[in-house]
Amino acid sequence: MIQAAAQRATLTGRTALAGREALSGQRKGLRAFLPFAGPAVIASIAYMDPGNFATNIQAGARHGYLLLWVVVLANLIAMLFQSLSARIGVVTGQSLASNCRIHFPRPVVLFMWVASEIAAMATDLAELIGAAIGLSLLFGLPLVPSLLAAFAITWLLLNLERRGFRPLEIVIAGFVGVIGIAYLVELFIAPPDWRAMAYHSLVPGLDGADSITLAVGIVGATVMPHAIYLHSALMPGRVPACNAAERRQILRYSNREVMAALGIAGLVNMAMLAMAATMFHGGHEEVGDIETAYRTLLPLMGVGAAGAFMASLLASGISSSVVGTIAGQTIMQDFVSIRLPLWLRRWVTMLPALVVALLGVNVTETLVYSQVVLSVVLPVPMIALLYLTGRADVMGIFRTSLLTRILAWVATVVVLTLNLILLLQSFGVPLSLLSGD
Repeated sequence: MIQAAAQRATLTGRTALAGREALSGQRKGLRAFLPFAGPAVIASIAYMDPGNFATNIQAGARHGYLLLWVVVLANLIAMLFQSLSARIGVVTGQSLASNCRIHFPRPVVLFMWVASEIAAMATDLAELIGAAIGLSLLFGLPLVPSLLAAFAITWLLLNLERRGFRPLEIVIAGFVGVIGIAYLVELFIAPPDWRAMAYHSLVPGLDGADSITLAVGIVGATVMPHAIYLHSALMPGRVPACNAAERRQILRYSNREVMAALGIAGLVNMAMLAMAATMFHGGHEEVGDIETAYRTLLPLMGVGAAGAFMASLLASGISSSVVGTIAGQTIMQDFVSIRLPLWLRRWVTMLPALVVALLGVNVTETLVYSQVVLSVVLPVPMIALLYLTGRADVMGIFRTSLLTRILAWVATVVVLTLNLILLLQSFGVPLSLLSGD
């Protein structure tokens, strides 16, 4: 009884109890949905990280609104995979990494673990550097002190996890709100051409090799390995299901949250590209990185627009770094049953970013190379997820339908093909050679 009272006294405990009330029919509508909201919000940060900033800025500055349809397509693919990730977590009660450990041979599991850890470190490299750039430009600090400050902030936030899942979810949702509000401010300061924006969101179009390269970059860097692993790990134990009917109900809530959270992430990405198209296209096409975008915005649109841009980047970098660290810990724990102390995990993932800053390596190139690493590793969780969710002995009656499997495999082929093109281009293979011209 004392333990039950203590559970009710915590925010996480109250959320879990509210979830049970929703499953039993005591809560209806929005009050029933809210206890299940959180995992997709955390995963959505991966789709608004500093890598997305760089790609969307380049696309908008060079080609205006032309590539908005690519952002829409990438977001739809992301929704599909995140819903499948949540599905395997709810149905099996295990994360994707745990399911791989259970169902795959040991050598395969070890390979997947190493590849996924490399991806987690590459992700954290880009996210920490993005946060450091935001601090550096907002407060005029050198990159190394900014990096250490970003490390300290993310460390403090990571300690919220000790209080259960809910406090951290609320903080991450707050960061998502900051990013969204910042881009609303941007669109208010410099309204886009709404008709052109709507048209290019629906009608595909390309304009030369550079637009194809950027389209490849947008789609190829959208579906993140760590987000796929993490989403599945956030579902079990949250509001445990007692039977198939409750699992089905949780999946309905989960799918709604995926659509809402990733829908917001998609709108933010569209706003990023639209902002760049409105402010840079037709006069500042040379804008190709985050720092140049900020310094160009300042004289063009004033402190308000530039400040909103950097506030969104800072929120993105810090929150995505927190999420990346949690994902890395989950990957290690669930693949090989190793749990490092949080401080050690944070230092290990920070070292590559610190080395980059100390060596003075070009920040934009570093972001590009981190995306190359992710492109190499991405097939690992994607194929594993589709294989496992399509198996009746793993999913039972919740095995994905034939139509879903077909759509998912088509999406996988599209993403992996584009990632391969991105990878080959990164190693200097010309696009004309890839297309056979």
